[in-house]
Amino acid sequence: MDDTLSLAIQISYYVAAFLFIMGLKRMSSPVTAASGIKWAGVGMVVATVITFAYPDLQNFMLMTTAIFIGGVLAWWTGKKVAMTDMPQMIALYNGMGGGAAAAISAVELLGGGEHSLVFMVLAVLGGFIGSVAFSGSMVAFAKLQGILRKDFRFRGQNLVNLLLLAGIAVLGVLTIVEQGGQTDPQMLALFYGLALLLGVTMTLPIGGADMPVVISLYNALTGLAVAFEGFVLNNAAMIIAGTVVGSAGTLLTQLMAKAMNRSLGNVLFSGFGDSAGGDQEVTGTMKPIEATDVGVMMAFAQKVIIVPGYGMAVAQAQHKVWELTQLLMDRGVDVKFAIHPVAGRMPGHMNVLLAEAGVPYDLIYDADEINADFDSTDVALVIGANDVVNPVARSDPSSPIFGMPILDADKAKNCIVIKRGQGAGFSGIENLLFFLDNTRMLYGDGQAAVTELIQAVKEL
Repeated sequence: MDDTLSLAIQISYYVAAFLFIMGLKRMSSPVTAASGIKWAGVGMVVATVITFAYPDLQNFMLMTTAIFIGGVLAWWTGKKVAMTDMPQMIALYNGMGGGAAAAISAVELLGGGEHSLVFMVLAVLGGFIGSVAFSGSMVAFAKLQGILRKDFRFRGQNLVNLLLLAGIAVLGVLTIVEQGGQTDPQMLALFYGLALLLGVTMTLPIGGADMPVVISLYNALTGLAVAFEGFVLNNAAMIIAGTVVGSAGTLLTQLMAKAMNRSLGNVLFSGFGDSAGGDQEVTGTMKPIEATDVGVMMAFAQKVIIVPGYGMAVAQAQHKVWELTQLLMDRGVDVKFAIHPVAGRMPGHMNVLLAEAGVPYDLIYDADEINADFDSTDVALVIGANDVVNPVARSDPSSPIFGMPILDADKAKNCIVIKRGQGAGFSGIENLLFFLDNTRMLYGDGQAAVTELIQAVKEL
């Protein structure tokens, strides 16, 4: 390859990597997230276009056709998919990234020829990690989409996973040491088959309430697989982008696990998510209230804290919630939003919804920042949240969520819960908050209920 062309390609890759990093940095705040996505998108375009400059590149028609089809599908799904379905879309696309890394590994391993030990080790590791991320993400997608509604567990499941891992390790080592010729296709197929199966068996028993952590974990694995394949292909853009995604996903996974007061091992190997809750007996009854009464209560309050959850996303009520907030603020009410790190079905789900509705970021507070305010709050309005406001996390050592930091909505003078019915949350655990003396239940669709509250406040 011409030295000038080689230098131009490498510089372009580093420019693309810089745009990836800056885009990720800007995505850390809802205020700059939209521009961050554009920065990263430009970086991807630069990396893709400059790759076509390689002099020995072949299959142009196949590549351009695949890029066109993938681009059209991504654009169409991005436009059509509702915010409520965004978590499963992310799981799906993340899995595709892992699958792509695994496919690159398979092509390189089947290419034959002499390779260095580092090349073989990274190719095998990338194929293994990418395969696990792919199949695991597909299971996560199926759980979030409601295709898989049960958590499949059986005795000795962890032992089965360990045996699968041992088999994969043996096949991987055999592939690495097989130098001087073509990699055995049957052995490689078995290697990938076991890796894909491990991703499935690891994810099937994990409860739906743990999906934010699982999505973050597989995001990190996909980034790691891409980085390994970047070394295999000697592609700087893949190495840097994969490393950034892997490290960011790892940090996010740790934050999500910490927000639930659980270790990653506990998420992957425990039975959390079963329909059974703790042993604490829930006494009392759920007490309903009318929207007109809630409207009066909020309109004449001094301080209101709104706690959004997945139910708000399902009802697409975020715009109405912001309209209600503006009405209350016009009346001099101090209104804030309290966001739990694992509220919704993916990290940052609620922040994205509120940003979409135009809620100023200075009104949105994390749990650590706002929990002390609930004691002096007149009304805590919980819309669609469940497990993240469940007091059993503080009071019942036998509960699966015991020790998980929660939003202290139960400490407000009045707690109003907007909920469709009387069922348990995504984890299947009964919520003690709903039965407390200071809690009233406003039953109905989230958007319809908030619309009634808006009307009630306007009539005062």
